[in-house]
Amino acid sequence: MTTSALPATGFRASATLAADLQQLLADLIALHLQGKQAHWNVVGHNFRDLHLQLDEIVDVAREAADTIAERMRALGATPDGRAPTVASTAKLTVFPAGEQDSAAVVDLITTALHIAAGTARAIHDRVDAEDPSTTDLLHAIIIDLEKQAWMLNSENKRA
Repeated sequence: MTTSALPATGFRASATLAADLQQLLADLIALHLQGKQAHWNVVGHNFRDLHLQLDEIVDVAREAADTIAERMRALGATPDGRAPTVASTAKLTVFPAGEQDSAAVVDLITTALHIAAGTARAIHDRVDAEDPSTTDLLHAIIIDLEKQAWMLNSENKRA
């Protein structure tokens, strides 16, 4: 990730801000990809509902990644969503290959959601110190990811 010419706004992301947003971008792209992998390979109890719910999670992750990447460009930073970059920098654990039982998918994707939200929380204060406007984006992403984690994790809970 590099910075380019000064954006029209006159504000340019520091290397730290760009790196923080790049880390979140990598985690969100990985979440999107893991959600699709789970969507295609989930089997077992409550398959259809979980299959559809995973697509909702994919949509949330994809939209959040696009928001972060576009914000990076607006701040003069260059987002890097290439597969090797995401594979080498995302904090999410590797999703297993092959068919996966629905209960395991719930646990795996819930964990991935928490990791991505955790990245947004971890960079929050540094981002806020440099660019409070971008922090507003983080707030919305955290809220969406944590809501999806709660809703998905409820699949495996018993009262």
